[in-house]
Amino acid sequence: MKPLGDERKHYWLATRMADAADVNLVEAFTDGRLSSKEWAGLVTRCRGCQWVEGCERWLEAEHPGADVPAGCRNGRVFDALKIPA
Repeated sequence: MKPLGDERKHYWLATRMADAADVNLVEAFTDGRLSSKEWAGLVTRCRGCQWVEGCERWLEAEHPGADVPAGCRNGRVFDALKIPA
């Protein structure tokens, strides 16, 4: 089993991926759609992900309106947190 990655680095990766998915984590937390435990789970899943380098490369490029890549361990959570347009 791979050791968990740096907490701070993965906090920002998860936050950036949420932004790319058009999910505002602060708003979701404030609205009660995301608990502090669930937010911590986002970061922990990210810390254990094997796709970190691919994630960083994907986040460096522009992806307006794109779906979260299949390699993201938080993709389902981000989909659930999206506010329907």
